[in-house]
Amino acid sequence: MPNKADLQLPAQLIPAPRSISAQGQAYLSNAAQRLNAQQSSLHEVSQAQEQLARESAALQFLRPMATRFNGSVETILLPSGAKLHRMTPQGRVERAREVAYFDIHGGGFTGGGGEMCELLAKIRASDYGAEVYTVDYRLLPHPFPLGLDDCVTAYREILKQHDASDLVVGGASAGGNLAAAMLLRARDEGLPLPAAVLLMTPGLDMTQSGDSYQTNRFLDVNLYGGGGEGPLRYAAGTDLKHPYVSPLFGDFTKGWPPTLLTTGTRDLLLSDTVRMHRALRRAGIRAEVHVAEASPHGGFMGANAPEDAEIIAECRRFIYTAWKIPA
Repeated sequence: MPNKADLQLPAQLIPAPRSISAQGQAYLSNAAQRLNAQQSSLHEVSQAQEQLARESAALQFLRPMATRFNGSVETILLPSGAKLHRMTPQGRVERAREVAYFDIHGGGFTGGGGEMCELLAKIRASDYGAEVYTVDYRLLPHPFPLGLDDCVTAYREILKQHDASDLVVGGASAGGNLAAAMLLRARDEGLPLPAAVLLMTPGLDMTQSGDSYQTNRFLDVNLYGGGGEGPLRYAAGTDLKHPYVSPLFGDFTKGWPPTLLTTGTRDLLLSDTVRMHRALRRAGIRAEVHVAEASPHGGFMGANAPEDAEIIAECRRFIYTAWKIPA
């Protein structure tokens, strides 16, 4: 029974807007055709199958890009069995020899590890010309706080090699959740905070109370119909408002690094990003947010869209500023 206080929307068709690049329009149109075909088919595609298909496509896109990496790879086995990979590019100059980037991969707490996180770290090491660490943390069925434990352990390990003031931490989607939760916990445990943090289309509110969880539920072609069961399975009965589960509800007045946040107008998690930005600003933290037109969760992945390139350029600028390296 509809609630009279709820806004009832008329059925409508949503085209790819003409306000974005041809690549972005093609990405949204192709995704719409795929999703429409699935809905009209008798064969139901599960969220797990969708994720496997997306990861397979992403790997095909990332493998050629990762071949640009020229340097050494070291793997540090953490006590839990999780792995911390260290990518060191050749030819680093001056200040770039001192700094490092710690990347925490996304994947809805169910995927994104293994080859995927290694490829992304190699690409970022090539792009930034600096050392990049990535942690292959425990995924589901291992619930909270085990993946977070791995991230904190990895952070402690990195601090043995680098001053916190030379570090930038970044995470996308579920990795954004873990990056933010890790910094809250690291601060609470007396560890120094990094020079900056990047939270890219982050999942920061497990209660899913934000507006975009409703308004963008069927607009986000990358998280179509919702974010799946991964986040709730990860929380495993823990209070969803606990700051280590939903970092949006943390106390940032106790200390927090300068932050860059990214999202898109069609991102299911748009509200998480918007609300986090406001929470940080209320706490007096330097924070900036970049919102890409019509971009779904994670952007126009693999479409070579200029909108994605602009976001990447903003991230690079922000990182180099934190490292005190001329762009």
